[in-house]
Amino acid sequence: MKQDGKGIVVYGASSSGIDQKYKTLAHRLGRLLGENGFYLINGGGRGGLMQESIDGMLEAGGKAVGVLPDFMMEKEWNHPGLTDTIVTAGMHPRKARMAEMSAGAIALPGGIGTLDELCEIMTWYQLGLYGHKVIILNYEGFYDPLIEMFEKMHNLHFMRDNRKLCHIVATAEEAVQLLLD
Repeated sequence: MKQDGKGIVVYGASSSGIDQKYKTLAHRLGRLLGENGFYLINGGGRGGLMQESIDGMLEAGGKAVGVLPDFMMEKEWNHPGLTDTIVTAGMHPRKARMAEMSAGAIALPGGIGTLDELCEIMTWYQLGLYGHKVIILNYEGFYDPLIEMFEKMHNLHFMRDNRKLCHIVATAEEAVQLLLD
């Protein structure tokens, strides 16, 4: 599959009952990525922040690639406007495929699925299996408790310094600028 620019995987919630400010953030991130020559890779969902980041990318005239496991496709959870859809045999192959395609990763606010994706990509980075920037978009301090937990794990010698595993930013603009630097 040929794409223009570099693919950026964006992790984020698929829930639809999320406060509008997070949806606005995801939409803005998708749009900014597209305006700066990137294309979007995500879970391809038709709800929540996944949908908003796709809509923002498409609004900017960019490409949005959704990677969904077969059972989600069977339930028609996919966003209907995706430029490309890749179907995998399960959740782990989905995460691996998104990472393989990407030249950077951004975690928007999300739930347990987003945390799973974020922790796995950080682990892969730590092990040298992923060589691109991992960015936590800590909008309005959403990830402060997680960052504090990372600091505690580091201070107690359970993990390396998280500042070497990821970049923490507060805005969509900062996230995109990090990718451009």
